[in-house]
Amino acid sequence: MLWMMATVVPVALYLMWRSLFQRGEPLWWIAAVWLRLAVQGARVILGIEVRITGMENLPSGQRDPAILLVKHQSTFETFLLPAIMPHPLAYVFKKELLYVPFFGWSMARLDMIHIDRKQRAEAFNKVVRQGKRLLDQGVWVIMFPEGTRIPRGEQGTYRTGGTRLALATGVPVIPIAVTSAKCWPRKAFVKTPGVVDVSIGKPIPSEGREADELMREVQAWIESEMRRLDPEAYQ
Repeated sequence: MLWMMATVVPVALYLMWRSLFQRGEPLWWIAAVWLRLAVQGARVILGIEVRITGMENLPSGQRDPAILLVKHQSTFETFLLPAIMPHPLAYVFKKELLYVPFFGWSMARLDMIHIDRKQRAEAFNKVVRQGKRLLDQGVWVIMFPEGTRIPRGEQGTYRTGGTRLALATGVPVIPIAVTSAKCWPRKAFVKTPGVVDVSIGKPIPSEGREADELMREVQAWIESEMRRLDPEAYQ
């Protein structure tokens, strides 16, 4: 925590200063510097290693769009996924995070999608409207279908916001399983050394699909992969 606080302040101040002169992708890569520092700090200070499989399943074109649908167990993957991805990402997140000092202020300067969860209909319209624009620019949209962090060995309710966005834009979805709770449980101050597995699935086309049916396929892949990667948690 001390490492993250000490490093976020100078990076955030630099990012906000640069945002006075330019916006878009250059700011994203400044933010990615701090995210990599957080992941490296977890490795050096806490002994948390990362093992990634399936990078070859990501689109290779500079403008190829994708919607990443990720298992959500802890804060760790919110730092990790941007740190390892070759494209800028746009998170869909609750607007309250914008008020977090330095971290949230920096997010406000990035091109992401912050929503008011109390206004569900308008929130989804905003996701589609901004999501289309970002995907056209080559930015990948990342969402957590379960909506909140789920304890290790458990399964949340998979909501269809991500697959509805995929249907509205014609973009494929990429399921991702992450075993972060093995080392960094939700709401835990104390972390445990170990290996976090990240498994990236093959793109699933959205054309001609129904949102519920597509999400069931995403859910089946992620939950099956979670049981393969972390069998102890699902006994």
